[in-house]
Amino acid sequence: MKKIGILILIAAASTTLLHAQDTGKELYKTYCAGCHGAQLEGNSAAALIKSEWKYGRSRGAMIQNVTYGIPDTEMSAFGNVLEEKDVEAVVDYIISVQDTPPSEDRPIPSQVETDLYTLQIEKMAEGEIETPWGITFIDEHHALFTERKGTIRQLVNGKLDPQPIKGVPPTQELRTGGYMDIAVDPHYEDNGWVYLAFSYTPYDMEDDNARAMTKIVRGRIQEHQWTDEQTLFEVPDSLLVRRGNRWGSRFLFDDKGYLYFSIGDMARGEASQDIGQAPGKVYRIHRDGTVPPDNPYARQPGALGAIFSIGNRNVQGIDQHPETGDIWATEHGPMGGDELNILKKGANYGWPTITYGVDYDGTVVSDKTHQPGMEQPVVQWTPSIAVCPAKFSDSPLFPEWEHNLLVGALKFEELRRLVIQNNDVVDQEIILKDYGRVRDIEHSPNGVLYVLLNNPDMILRITPK
Repeated sequence: MKKIGILILIAAASTTLLHAQDTGKELYKTYCAGCHGAQLEGNSAAALIKSEWKYGRSRGAMIQNVTYGIPDTEMSAFGNVLEEKDVEAVVDYIISVQDTPPSEDRPIPSQVETDLYTLQIEKMAEGEIETPWGITFIDEHHALFTERKGTIRQLVNGKLDPQPIKGVPPTQELRTGGYMDIAVDPHYEDNGWVYLAFSYTPYDMEDDNARAMTKIVRGRIQEHQWTDEQTLFEVPDSLLVRRGNRWGSRFLFDDKGYLYFSIGDMARGEASQDIGQAPGKVYRIHRDGTVPPDNPYARQPGALGAIFSIGNRNVQGIDQHPETGDIWATEHGPMGGDELNILKKGANYGWPTITYGVDYDGTVVSDKTHQPGMEQPVVQWTPSIAVCPAKFSDSPLFPEWEHNLLVGALKFEELRRLVIQNNDVVDQEIILKDYGRVRDIEHSPNGVLYVLLNNPDMILRITPK
């Protein structure tokens, strides 16, 4: 009887799947074939039988594109005419007829040709790690990296240390929260400090409704044990938020030893304009957590003195130009309006008062892209590439890339090289595409390029041939 029951369940599931595929096929014919072709071969719009998916190859990205459309393209939103299950059926039908399913993990080549280099690519820790988020190097043989679920791991001579660091602080892994960036002190050899950003609640970590906020701490690692923890930044209970999203948080030590870090808007856009609230800002502190007295709001009553800039929706890439000393940052927009900015002390970057994007449901966030007293981006990407890490290339192994800015994209699964002249981006080259969500970029002390990928979760070691 048990076997018969299992067979009945399998048959029912197969029937449901076939029905869903039939439904998706019929809906495609009704709503999509006129533009994309009856056989997905393309007509007035692009073919949908393809191997390159410019606007995201995951099922989730495709569902978002069908539901809300793609800004600045001819792709309209169908969420107002199709129910959620119907959108899913259409997407599943499109995926089912591909020669190479767009959500399938792509084999990563051992060599990639770019404009200036043939790159050698080595995969590291493949299948051994889970959602790596940030990486930092102690020396050319030792690296530390975070996993979003709340672990710190080590690479030793290019091999994954199987033993995670013990005694690390707990985190609330809620939506985009969890462990984020990690950095070592500029004087690590003398003091051993390691800096960590993570989503934190003083209440129940398992409670999705617990009030929480990004927290910054530092500690030391001795014999795989986290010790000597010090809190550098956290807000009082009155400033914690429930069910936050877009937590930040990326680190930068500048050439003067200041520590910069970001906190995203926590899905509370208006708070980005409020200097008494934490979301939507970039911060600057001393390495011990004290506030520099020349910070723009250091002496203003009711303000968070650590604030450096405001109106930053979600900065997840930040680095200092090796020549000019300017601080550059990449910032997630909503649907459209990803930004590359030069950060200035006390500047307002506009979110959500001005933006080039629309909200995820297609509604208008603001009808303004400019306003006096608010900064304009150096570059804005619409559609949104889901821009994430940023790293200036200053490696002796890549002299032809000197002072170029490397940026990664999550949704578009890209590593890009931006050529900058006089604070303008004059060229963009896509170096990697469709091999995974690019979460972080870092050079080792000897100049090797390391790239953290999500989905699939691994680390790439990249050198010129």
